[in-house]
Amino acid sequence: MLHGMYSQLRARVSPALWRKKPVAAAILLGAGLIIPSAQADTSAKTPQSNSSNQHACYVDGLSEQMQCGSISVPENYAKPDGKQIEIHYVVMPAIKPSDKVEALLAIAGGPGQSAIENAQGFDRMLTKVRQTQDVILIDQRGTGQSNPLQCIGDGFDSALAVNESDFDTRVETQKCLDSLDADVTQYGSLSALKDFEAIRQHLGYQKLHLYGVSYGTRMAQLYMRHYPEHLATVTLDGVVPMQQSVLAIGNAIARAFDLLIADCANNLLCHKQFPELKADLEKVDAELTQGPKISQVPDPLTGEMTQLTLTRSKLKGALRMALYNPSTRSLMPHAIHQAAKGNYQPITGLYAMGIDNAGIAMGMHASVVCSEDWQRLTPELRAKASESYFGKEMLKTFAESCAVWNMPAVDTDFSDPIASDIPTLLLSGELDPATPPSWGTLAMEKLTNAKHFIAPYATHGVAYQSCGNDLIAELVEQGSVAELNAECLNEDIRRNFYLNASTVEAIPSDSTEQKDEQIDEQTALIK
Repeated sequence: MLHGMYSQLRARVSPALWRKKPVAAAILLGAGLIIPSAQADTSAKTPQSNSSNQHACYVDGLSEQMQCGSISVPENYAKPDGKQIEIHYVVMPAIKPSDKVEALLAIAGGPGQSAIENAQGFDRMLTKVRQTQDVILIDQRGTGQSNPLQCIGDGFDSALAVNESDFDTRVETQKCLDSLDADVTQYGSLSALKDFEAIRQHLGYQKLHLYGVSYGTRMAQLYMRHYPEHLATVTLDGVVPMQQSVLAIGNAIARAFDLLIADCANNLLCHKQFPELKADLEKVDAELTQGPKISQVPDPLTGEMTQLTLTRSKLKGALRMALYNPSTRSLMPHAIHQAAKGNYQPITGLYAMGIDNAGIAMGMHASVVCSEDWQRLTPELRAKASESYFGKEMLKTFAESCAVWNMPAVDTDFSDPIASDIPTLLLSGELDPATPPSWGTLAMEKLTNAKHFIAPYATHGVAYQSCGNDLIAELVEQGSVAELNAECLNEDIRRNFYLNASTVEAIPSDSTEQKDEQIDEQTALIK
């Protein structure tokens, strides 16, 4: 059954990614935050921790024992004696005992994802680092266990059936805001940065190695700006430069779609099976522009019949999310072609894989984006963002949701490029639909001791898909980027395209004759 294949692939989607649902979907996107100063307030009251909070524990997906704990910090650092919140962390201990003067802090994406909930993925990716270094995971304020600002939307069944045109962004944003027992103005990146530094002090590490993925790269860069003396090395994976508003992502998504179409056209089997892929996509998009398609489809997770209201937003959102991961990307030509023929089940399966919104706490997501990204958009940037479908929809939705959240912007120097001589590794995926390689190049502007490597076959989160994890371990061990070599990133890690709903895939060959034979064999199987 299709639902079985899609549910298995769903489990393989990389965690810790910068993901947003399509902005017209019936899941809240956006809101805002106030940061009173772009400078970290090092004179603020030091958070008081309760050492008895630290204890042996287990986290989902890992069988070995970890150390869990939390510290109490002011929700508002300008009011140190006011409301306190708990910031939770996990220490994944080094395999080999060390003096523990250093550790690696792994920072999740989103904004709004829990680092602790993604412990299994971080552990797998940082296995070599853990041989000698503790790895720290912190649930950033507003996420996971750290006073989460979670706005609960519709369940999966209603999400399939809903028509997004009925979704009132202002009303739903207000419901979200009213449901939160928090001063949402205090849940931006700079407040969270103070929490991170407080936990470093609490745990007693003299220096940190940083690994940030996607939005986590913004947090890592802020750490470089405000606490450089406590950093040994930095890795930025899927780079969001300080100079860039994430609302520019619309053009990155359009670029990734173009790369997909080109990849299929240049693949003999994919091109033979889907010779008019671009036209197929345009056909479905044009049909849904006229109105949604309502049908009964098997639930991709249970197999039971359920109503699908396929809207343009659902189509675009499902395909966009599939671009993030090589496994789901390989399904897209088949899903697009079937949709053009009136079979929406494959698209439903792709949509199902993103319905949980990648575990993002949408209230925290709103606090970050509205203060740090929305309000720095100039007329020129708005015009550029409006060039794509996703850009237009994001501008519309954030205009409505940020008006409700109603938060002042960060100071203008928040957007200044990071100037640093800390050894820094930047990783970009050529196929990345969120943070394209040009963003990594932009972040390099004032980094004087850095290397930027582009993985030609990777999407978003290079270290999860390639030898990028080995490069991180080498950087941590050597404390230098001088000897890092990106040759291993040239290994082709792409999944061959699915030609039907099975796992039948193309087999690479250097012989044209053999390729022709493969096409005939694969075509016979499809029939």
